Amino acid sequence: MAALSASMLLAPKLKPSAYEDQLSSLSLSRSSRSISKTKNAKSFCPVMRLFGPAIFEASKLKVLSLGLDEEKNPGKLPRAYTLTHSDVTCQLTLAISRTINNSQLQGWYNKLQRDEVVAEWKKVKGKMSLHVHCHISGGHFLLDMFAKLRYYIFCKELPVVLKAFVHGDEALFNTYPQLKEALVWVYFHSNLPEFNKVECWGPLKDALPHGAPLPRTHQQS
Repeated sequence: MAALSASMLLAPKLKPSAYEDQLSSLSLSRSSRSISKTKNAKSFCPVMRLFGPAIFEASKLKVLSLGLDEEKNPGKLPRAYTLTHSDVTCQLTLAISRTINNSQLQGWYNKLQRDEVVAEWKKVKGKMSLHVHCHISGGHFLLDMFAKLRYYIFCKELPVVLKAFVHGDEALFNTYPQLKEALVWVYFHSNLPEFNKVECWGPLKDALPHGAPLPRTHQQS
């Protein structure tokens, strides 16, 4: 999600969801894609670039498997993802667990930035789909002020986030390769009606970095 640490300001809100239940104690929106260069290398944070293409770097992804036994039950559902970003190390941390890893979202810095992305696999009308949640605004005046920029950054970086899910959860996709055909639903949570909406990003395989389709928007009442 781009130079939000530098600008540190954006977020959205919907009807009650598992995400909101899990994160009801968090009042800030954290969407920060800080651009980070090393002294002599052309190195940027893999997530959070305001300009230029969003690029996934596997070396920057740390994967945590929480409460899963992939040896005995590889790819077992239910499954949830909690993805956070460090502006200091430019590292992404992906927790794969049965439910959203709420402990990963604690701390003043996380509550201030609110650039986490969480997701859950759900079966709707007999079909599996991936439900992704992003906090655009609400709970912090800075997030409200930069809601439009935060929305843009989340949309720009979401293909990279989805790539992180697929790369980090090899066990699931090796067991159920058909899940790459599952629809991706993105919930933008905001206190501003124009950014408080749900978008269908089509099949997961089409929403990955090689070219995400234009989403179909569903405004929330």
